[in-house]
Amino acid sequence: MIRLLRHHALLLPEHSTFIKAVSVFILVLYSQHQPGHSCELLSSSADSGSGGNSERHHSSKMSFSKEELKSRLTPQQYHITQEQGTERAFSGKYYKLKDDGTYTCIVCGSELFRSTEKFDSGSGWPSFYDVLDKANVELKTDTTFGMIRTEVKCQKCGAHLGHVFDDGPKVTGKRYCINSASLDFKAKDKKSEL
Repeated sequence: MIRLLRHHALLLPEHSTFIKAVSVFILVLYSQHQPGHSCELLSSSADSGSGGNSERHHSSKMSFSKEELKSRLTPQQYHITQEQGTERAFSGKYYKLKDDGTYTCIVCGSELFRSTEKFDSGSGWPSFYDVLDKANVELKTDTTFGMIRTEVKCQKCGAHLGHVFDDGPKVTGKRYCINSASLDFKAKDKKSEL
């Protein structure tokens, strides 16, 4: 059934938003019962990177012990950032946030996204049409759950953030679909504007 939904979601015309939303909803429900699996739709093109999934921590990346991460992250934050999980659509704390500021990695604090590039995609997850600095994110081909997608990871620590798709606003054409649980938010200092 899931293969059929994924196949039909790709064939739907652009104006079939409702049908795509229903397909995404079903995939989300299904993925909640499949540990370690995400549920976003297929990306039309994946980053050619090194192909497939890579090791969690590289020698050039910041490294944290499993015990340290489990002690300072919530179970959901740990699952999403370290086990490639996903939060339920429309449930994340930053999904509707409209404050000015910067979104950082919950694991290492690296600056990832600005609120000025955030938009409401209707997907149920915080969405951005661009990253703060391309050097701060890593794009990897993700073949989990029988789909080919482009995973977005923190370059500094390797934390899973979400996925990027080619259906964003015309500015870049990208939609970085990011889990709230993988982010922290630093509000813009209002005093610095005076």
